[in-house]
Amino acid sequence: MKRVVITGMGIWSCLGTTLDEVRDALYNGKSGVIFSQERKDAGFRSALCTDVKKPDLKPYVKRNLRQFMPEEAQYAYMATRQALEMAKMDQEFIDSHEVGIIYGNDSVAEATMVALDKFREFKDTEMCGSGAIFQSMNSTISMNLACLFHLKGINLTASSACSSSSQAIGLAALLIRNGLQDYVVCGGAEENNMYGIASFDGIQAFSTREDAPTKASRPFDRDRDGLVPGGGAATVIVEDYEHAVKRGAPIIAEVLGWGFSGNGDHISTPTVEGPARSLKHCIENSGIKDIREIGYVNAHATSTHVGDSREALAIAQNFGDYRVPVTSTKSQTGHEMWMAGASEVIYSTLMMKNDFIAGNINFENPDEESAKLNIIPETQQAHFDMFLSNSFGFGGTNSTLIIKNI
Repeated sequence: MKRVVITGMGIWSCLGTTLDEVRDALYNGKSGVIFSQERKDAGFRSALCTDVKKPDLKPYVKRNLRQFMPEEAQYAYMATRQALEMAKMDQEFIDSHEVGIIYGNDSVAEATMVALDKFREFKDTEMCGSGAIFQSMNSTISMNLACLFHLKGINLTASSACSSSSQAIGLAALLIRNGLQDYVVCGGAEENNMYGIASFDGIQAFSTREDAPTKASRPFDRDRDGLVPGGGAATVIVEDYEHAVKRGAPIIAEVLGWGFSGNGDHISTPTVEGPARSLKHCIENSGIKDIREIGYVNAHATSTHVGDSREALAIAQNFGDYRVPVTSTKSQTGHEMWMAGASEVIYSTLMMKNDFIAGNINFENPDEESAKLNIIPETQQAHFDMFLSNSFGFGGTNSTLIIKNI
């Protein structure tokens, strides 16, 4: 079995649009959550969201190609440019090697809505526009990036709710381990407009702490009242270790293990057993001999009562009497949905490479379940060489990754 390493990372997030900006935001406990008057005026119960900078693709992508790209594909393009540059994969390299892409995405709400609104208004399908079909397909990110960067390997979209981009990394690692691909661009993106998450607001999934936006996302805290929606994109380049060494690529970390499971239960209410199995499979798959080698856990915890509580029990069940440091970076970023698995790998890697653990901000009082964990409320200087990252989603889809420092 081949070893799988990360050689490039790129981010477009509410915490920043470069790795340095994001690292500093994590360290300083910055929140990307804001109050949106636009959403309030539109009829949202909760007008909380994150502030993600709109990218300018004009210097990089021709106008006739930009028409195929919805918001989330634009974020993904910018993150992927960064990641490929970091991995020392220029166009000449890509053109002469089989580089694949597996990207996480599970909505294209605004692009679909805009095209169909034009059709209904004018009663003419031509009014949808020539780029509409490519913007509205769930595979829009993978197809756009594959064409723009001329990627000739696997071209696949991982679509499994909020575990999508974690599954993308896991699938890419599996292909590389088995010699089916040498290099894969993987990650996830989430549209940050109001339309993609309006129905979430309708089921009262969001925090209504509108008087204090930066205090609203409070994973594991006793007084949490719902999540805050976010968006952006995160890309990691994974490749075969031997190939990375031969070409002199910067080897950042190793994808040591991947575990996954399905709850096989309620479509939106998580269980303890499903996530616990995902962790168990990942730990077993990684081959680590002592669970205390894992120095940090980036929890999925989105700031919902049931989800956080059941994940806390799943973590406690797997780690036993070892009180591993735990935080959820969603306290700063809100829930980045389909992007979250990949972005949280990047956030955790930045901590690991810079010897700190970003605090679980807004964690003031534990509840019965979170009291079982060693939750770090403020940034702490700490050295660790291995972390575990959880991603769970609607439909009971669970994914866990273990990443090791190199």
